[in-house]
Amino acid sequence: MAEYEYEYDQEYMGQEDEWEREGLLDPAWERQQRKTFTAWCNSHLRKAGTQIEEIAEDFRNGLKLMLLLEVISGERLPKPDRGKLRFHQIANVNKALDFIASKGVKLVSIGAEEIVDGNTKMTLGMIWTIILRFAIQDISVEESSSKEGLLLWCQRKTAPYKNVNVQNFHTSWKDGLAFCALIHRHRPELIPNYHELRKDDPIGNLNLAFEIAEKYLDIPKMLDAEDIVNTARPDEKAIMTYVSCYYHAFSGLQKAETAANRICKVLRVNQENERLMEEYERLASDLLEWIRKTIPWLENRTRDNTLPGTQHKLEEFRDYRRKHKPPKLEDKSKLEIIFNTLQTKLRLSNRPAYMPSEGKMVADIANAWKKLEFAEKGFEEWLLAELRRLERLDHLARKFKHKSDIHEEWTEGKEVMLQDTDFKNCNLYELKALRKKHEAFESDLAAHQDRVEQIAAIAQELNDLEYWDVVTINARCQRICDQWDRLGALTQKRRNALDEAEKILERVDQYHLEFAKRAAPFNNWMDGAKEDLVDMFIVHTMDEIQGLIDAHEAFKMTLPEADKEFNAIMMCITEVQRIVQQLDLKGVTINPYTNITGEELKQKWQDVNNLVPQRDSVLQQEMVRQQNHERLRRQFAQKANSVGPWIEKQAEAIATIGMQMQGTLEDALLKLKNMEAQIMAYKPNMDELETYNQAIQESLVFENKHTQYTMETLRVGWEQLLTSIARTINEVENQILTREAKGIPEEKLQEFRASFSHFDKKRTLALEPESFRQCLLSMGYHFNPGREGDAEFAHILGVVDPNGSGYVTFQAFLDFMTRETTDSDTAEQVMQSFKILAGDKPYITQEELRRELPPDQAEYCIARMTHYTGPDGIPGALDYISFATALYGESDL
Repeated sequence: MAEYEYEYDQEYMGQEDEWEREGLLDPAWERQQRKTFTAWCNSHLRKAGTQIEEIAEDFRNGLKLMLLLEVISGERLPKPDRGKLRFHQIANVNKALDFIASKGVKLVSIGAEEIVDGNTKMTLGMIWTIILRFAIQDISVEESSSKEGLLLWCQRKTAPYKNVNVQNFHTSWKDGLAFCALIHRHRPELIPNYHELRKDDPIGNLNLAFEIAEKYLDIPKMLDAEDIVNTARPDEKAIMTYVSCYYHAFSGLQKAETAANRICKVLRVNQENERLMEEYERLASDLLEWIRKTIPWLENRTRDNTLPGTQHKLEEFRDYRRKHKPPKLEDKSKLEIIFNTLQTKLRLSNRPAYMPSEGKMVADIANAWKKLEFAEKGFEEWLLAELRRLERLDHLARKFKHKSDIHEEWTEGKEVMLQDTDFKNCNLYELKALRKKHEAFESDLAAHQDRVEQIAAIAQELNDLEYWDVVTINARCQRICDQWDRLGALTQKRRNALDEAEKILERVDQYHLEFAKRAAPFNNWMDGAKEDLVDMFIVHTMDEIQGLIDAHEAFKMTLPEADKEFNAIMMCITEVQRIVQQLDLKGVTINPYTNITGEELKQKWQDVNNLVPQRDSVLQQEMVRQQNHERLRRQFAQKANSVGPWIEKQAEAIATIGMQMQGTLEDALLKLKNMEAQIMAYKPNMDELETYNQAIQESLVFENKHTQYTMETLRVGWEQLLTSIARTINEVENQILTREAKGIPEEKLQEFRASFSHFDKKRTLALEPESFRQCLLSMGYHFNPGREGDAEFAHILGVVDPNGSGYVTFQAFLDFMTRETTDSDTAEQVMQSFKILAGDKPYITQEELRRELPPDQAEYCIARMTHYTGPDGIPGALDYISFATALYGESDL
């Protein structure tokens, strides 16, 4: 006995194998199958002018079985044996089974002997395999075939009917509404009152569908309404057989469904692209608006001329750096990712490249970001310079007050003294003394000229640096200068008066004169020394403070000589006192040549000697402060010299993975994501550097010779690293998308990447036009000589660089090298699909769109299609031709 196996729907057989074996033994199911299969066979045998009455008996001799196969296949079988003996019948059945096997069918445990013996179970199984092979197997809906395809077709066709829910081929059909819905969907005029059908009248619904199908669709009645309703689970094979007749009866309308599928696919792609465009436009607008508002703040140079106010601005700037800028940097990176992904999807779907709104190109955003960073750098430099300026101003203002106080103390009473006419009432000796005293004053006056010039210079510098209380400074300086001019004029006037009386002045006390001559400069020296010893200073480096310490040490070296001078001057007083005591002189104890007394000199000399150790202490304290500054510099430098090379190494590693990746794209993507995690985990090091940098700025440390890295360069490197890892991950994901969409083998992708990397000499992940041309030549691309070849290359360059950026990315190179492998929809195909839905009319109606397309995509088309203006149009007609053209001619509808 010959046995065959039939593999027709493995998934269906695997899922329901258990209940199917039991079902074949169920009398109710067997009865339904016998009736349905008999009707199905007769629907084909009547074309040959015959039919069967009992399926198990009438196929026993094999003659009608062979005839059935010839009718449904349209092919001729071998000539049957006409004898009536058993072996003749077996031979005929085997010819039929061999023909079935030749069509790729494997019959399991079904032999010719069982069919000849009238085995009902085997006969029904054989007919079921024939139905599957010739009526169901070729059904295909959206890449699903056989049972799944037929079920999906039923679901699609009954989807608009709320009271129908087709989930299987047994219980979903018991109320009869699914059969009526299929008929109404394709031939609504056959059941005009469909909305009046009730779910609680299943027998009426089933008989209505069976009668209409038999009368108008030439589908014989294969099922019995009562059997279906009274059976808990109707026979699935019987239902599938009968439903497949509906599918073939309506197969003429399949073109419309195919056209609808194509339109749905195109519209889904377009809707996603529009969503990405809208998101890009929104993010770009928000980012550009933020930059537009932020730059004026960074460019604002309004001063309040106070250290607290400027330090507050510096804190606001640090807050901007830490809190406000990082989210915007993420938005900028997201914009680039959206733009690259959108361009890739547009290329893959045969759409034109996306051109953002004016002023919102990626280059425009990059330029705006550069302006922001330029303004940011300028603002920080201005703030630090302003801090230095205000510190300098505060120092100069205190120095001006100190010197002015000393000068005004010295000039107090000088005008009254110079205007005195005491020389008219003194004798010759007293007159000579007055003259010598005046000469000493002139010497003192000349010595103070330098101090006045210093005061004027400090006032001028305060004016140049725009000191906030410059009005008071200028007023005081003007008073000092005016007084100084009056002192000069009065001094000259008194000298002239004394010169006139000089003829009567002859004798002078040499000791007093010697004292006056030596005491005045020594007194000025001590004044200058005291002023220097208490002078305020500002330094920024250890070298500068060491210079002050060295200068102080040099000053201390001059003290022994000054001590000798002091003793010599005091010796003059001692000699005067000795002569006075020795000669008992009267009226000569007061030195007529100077107001400087021995006690005053002694006190000033003591003050100088006391100020020297105080100056030592101040300088040593400043040395400690500068040593702390040096510690801050070294602390920052140590961390920066670690972070800087790390950032550079990571950036180089990212570039290497981008163009010299080993293994698959998925391996590279995994490496990049691991690197991204490592980079984000490294951020505490940048935060630590920010803390060091803040301490340095707060200590007003401006230079660091221990490292080449500044906080600004490290910030820029960090931000570029974040942008680079995000961009590279996006590029690899786009390459994976391209590879999957175009079916590029991994070896071919590696070959493209190796060629591209070879000509990417600068490692910028992009080729200049000439390098791109050499790369194409190396890949075997041929250009015609002369202008014709140049024009051909210019055309190619316009394809791979539509925005005219001046370089070709690897993604664009990959798209060009694989441009012939994509099966893309075209505007003409979409237009033809709409034409099928419209029934060959040049326009389409809203009702047709809603009937053939899913609700959301139907409304999408209705909202965007323009009204049809042709002479043969009807009210509400829509122009699908211009809509299809717009889909592929413009990215933005």
